[in-house]
Amino acid sequence: MDNSRVARIVFGATSALVTFGILLQLQVAVTNDEGLFEAVPARIVNVLSYFTVQSNILVALTTGLLALRLQRTETWFRVLRLTAVIAITITGVVFHLALKGLTELTDKAATADWILHTASPLLCLGGWLLLGPRGWVTTRVVQLSVVFPLLWLAYALIRGALVEDRNGRPFYPYPFLDVFEKGYALVLVNVALVAALFFGLAMGALAADKRLPGVRTD
Repeated sequence: MDNSRVARIVFGATSALVTFGILLQLQVAVTNDEGLFEAVPARIVNVLSYFTVQSNILVALTTGLLALRLQRTETWFRVLRLTAVIAITITGVVFHLALKGLTELTDKAATADWILHTASPLLCLGGWLLLGPRGWVTTRVVQLSVVFPLLWLAYALIRGALVEDRNGRPFYPYPFLDVFEKGYALVLVNVALVAALFFGLAMGALAADKRLPGVRTD
């Protein structure tokens, strides 16, 4: 079996599993009457607003498209591919270092949590490290990849200022963005650190891309 076919199979399996995890997480949210939001549409929007879920959507989208066709020259797609790899890597690392075990989950919630926080980062990062595609990461791609986390951070801060949970408290998806608790000065420092981390990892990917094995499509 040639490397291109192996790559497409791995990417297809990754996309299928992550898509299942996202849909399962949405189902859990819709049926959870004890969450922070009462209305079902609000629960759905809330789930889709998390960096974790948006990163997984990018993983499912990009790996699914790669499974269909590896030869992709469009800059926008190469940016999305790198963005997905870096974003899901940060998701996995932060979750396992700081967030795992804070909430006890069971059944479908535990399964969705494992797929989105553990399986997806391992499969996406592992797939990129071993299979590529190689030769896609350029300085321009790195620069454009930072757009996604910056837009998400802006969205999370604006939404937090406008949306209240069922307890009447401004809702921020992660503690480091909680302006209500930490104030704007500290939150903006945290935002800068997140952007710097993302950019640093993307630059590391630029250096590694020249040395790693994998399928070349250019």
